[in-house]
Formats: sequence, C-alpha cells, structure tokens
Amino acid sequence: MPVIRHKSVDYVGMFEYKKEDEEALIRSLIFADVVVLAMAGEFTLGPPDLRPKTAAVLLPGLPAYILFMCIRHTDHVNDDEKVRRLLTAAINGVKRVVKKRRDDADSLVMWLANVCRLLHNLKQRSSRRTLRKQNEQCLKSFDLSEYRQVLSDVAMWIYQLVIKLLEERVQPVVVPAVLEHEAIAGLTGRPAGIRGRAGSSSRQLESPVSSEHALDALMASLRKIYRTLCELGVDPEITAQVFKQLFYSICAHSLNNLLLRKELCHWTKGMQIRYNLSHLEQWCRDNRLHQDQETGVMDTLQPIIQASQLLQARKTEEDVSRVCDMCDKLTSPQIIKILNLYTPDEYEERVPISFIRKVQDHLQKHREPDTDSSARLLMDTKFAFPVRFPFNPSNIRLEDIEIPDILNLPMLKKL
Repeated sequence: MPVIRHKSVDYVGMFEYKKEDEEALIRSLIFADVVVLAMAGEFTLGPPDLRPKTAAVLLPGLPAYILFMCIRHTDHVNDDEKVRRLLTAAINGVKRVVKKRRDDADSLVMWLANVCRLLHNLKQRSSRRTLRKQNEQCLKSFDLSEYRQVLSDVAMWIYQLVIKLLEERVQPVVVPAVLEHEAIAGLTGRPAGIRGRAGSSSRQLESPVSSEHALDALMASLRKIYRTLCELGVDPEITAQVFKQLFYSICAHSLNNLLLRKELCHWTKGMQIRYNLSHLEQWCRDNRLHQDQETGVMDTLQPIIQASQLLQARKTEEDVSRVCDMCDKLTSPQIIKILNLYTPDEYEERVPISFIRKVQDHLQKHREPDTDSSARLLMDTKFAFPVRFPFNPSNIRLEDIEIPDILNLPMLKKL
C-alpha cells in the first residue's frame, strides 16, 4: 500500500494566546513554580519564579524569545490593546521578581540577560525601515520604540543591582588577596622594625578567609561570576563592562588601604602586590576580556599596579622624571603619600626628603592644574562607569523555537 505522509507544518515564528490566558502566561513564564535542575542531576521543586539553574539548561534568553513571538502575533492581528497589556504585564512582572530577589545575584543576572534579549529582538525586528535590515519577521503594525526605552531603563536598573551585589561579594577578600597575600618564596612580609596591623581600622570588612587563601578565593569568585554571566546569556560587551566595574572596585579598595597602611609600603611588598595583580591580568587574558579596547577592563587596575611599581622603583634624584612618568594614573597626592610612607628594607637607604620635594615640583610643573579628581588622595569607591547596551541581533530562527514542558505554557499555540 502507498505510504500516506503528513505534510510538514511551515511555522512562521509566532505564539498565539487568548486574552483570558494572559495572566497565566505571565505567571508561568516569570512567576510559575518550575522544576529546577539540581546540581546532582535530580529534579526538585523550585521557588515561585524562573530559577537560574532552570534557565541555564534552556536556550539563553528563551523567555524573551517567547514574549517576542507572542508580541509578533498581536502585531499580526493588529490588536494594540493586547500588545499593550502583554508588554505592561511582562515589565511589571520582571520588576516584581527583581525586587523580590534583589539579593540573589544569579536571578538578577538572568533577568538582565532576558530584558536585554527582548530589547534586541524588538530592535532587530522593528517596523522602522532603518532597523529592519530586510528581516521578513519584522513587526508590521506597531512601533514599540517607547517600550524599548522602558525596557532599557529596566535593564539599567537591574545592571546596577547586579554590580552592587557582585562588589559586595568580592570586597571582603580584596585587601587580603591583593595586598596581604604573600606567594613569592624567599621574600619577607615586611622590613625589620615594622609591626603588622592585624586589626587595621582601614579595612571596611573583615575577610572571611586568611591572606594565605584569599587570592584563590578571589579568583574563584571571578570565575564563578564569569561562568554565570556566560551561561545565562549576558551579552559579551555587558560582561566586559561588569568586570571593568568590578576591577575598578578591586583597585580602589586596594589602593585606598595601601595609602593608609605604612607597614605595606616597602620594596618587598611592592613585589608581592605586583605578583598578585598579575593573576588578575592573566585571568583577563585567558577569558579574552583584554581584547575589548573600548571597555578597557585591565586599564582599571593601573593605579594599584603603578603604586606597586613605585614601591619597587629606584628613588634617587636622577630618577625623578622617570618615576613621575611611570605613575601617570596616580594623582600627585597619592604619589607623595606613598613616598612619605615608604619604609626602606635593611639594605636600602631612607628616601631623601630632597627626592620627594623634587618629585612634587616636577608634578606641579608637568601636570594639569589640580582638579577635584587630580587632587584626590583616596579613590572614589562609589564611582560608576557609564553603561552602554550595544545592539546584538540574534541568528536564532523563531520558527525553530519550541517550548519545553518545564516552563508549563500549554496556553500557547505555535503558528
């Protein structure tokens, strides 16, 4: 007998849903009780929102793709009330989840990735000809540029919360890892006659680990943060901006503590600090974060790197110009402070006062007049770099996207 074959369905990349299912759609996509893939490979019931461990095993940004495919159907039927209700409900739902889980960095990262992906989808398939790029799946009826601005504001808000949590995560181990960790064999921790300050008041947070293990703890935190950002689909440019801000925070706390602790200002400690910082630089190279010249992740470490080099530099009157040129990322007060705090090792002579005065005169002659930033002694630990969310179009075919049962979205009909 001839074989009867079913004609394959040609999907167009839309999800249809009924108005009365809108609340259930948002609840299932953002708030639903979902099954969480546990690290041991077993399934357990998770809390009432899309969890990062679930998102990590799905297509990165899948909730954003599903929402956009629903938006495409409302555009196809030209139902402006329906698309307005859907977008408003989705945005408010994300805000509620973020507020509820604002202390969970992984959840914040996941929703940062999803909001940015929805932004990209709306821009990539915009009805405006300049953004269409001959995409056959562009919106035909609606101009959602105002909603793109709202989503951009939400993404910025989530990004700031992410940065705050990540800085709090690494800050307790920064000073022990960068300033106190001693990994170079044969170098003593301090010159003779200098006592340590175990209870230094300059530390804002007590470290949860000893200085012996602090560098490993810091590197482990950086690796975990990077892995989370990648697995949950954060754009590479945003990932680079996250680490630029994190490395600035590491530099600021390290340099500020160095400027307040005389027992750290000597030649051998300069060697140890530079060695510790080299681990951060190599980690950047290994993960190719150093290739983004615009972001300049590694450049943010220059102040503390130059401070460590200043501790190691020769300090004779013939070296005045070279020392000043070497420390172009340090302010004049910071250079003078480190020179005044410097304690010579046993085989060194004390830094001549004449040398410090000549350095000061050279800086006054060859640097711009003091501004608020150039006259500052301590780095501003609250400083934040400007953030840019670049446009990253996707090559994912909407018609190939399937909804896994784990998301519990039976109300959606694929078209």
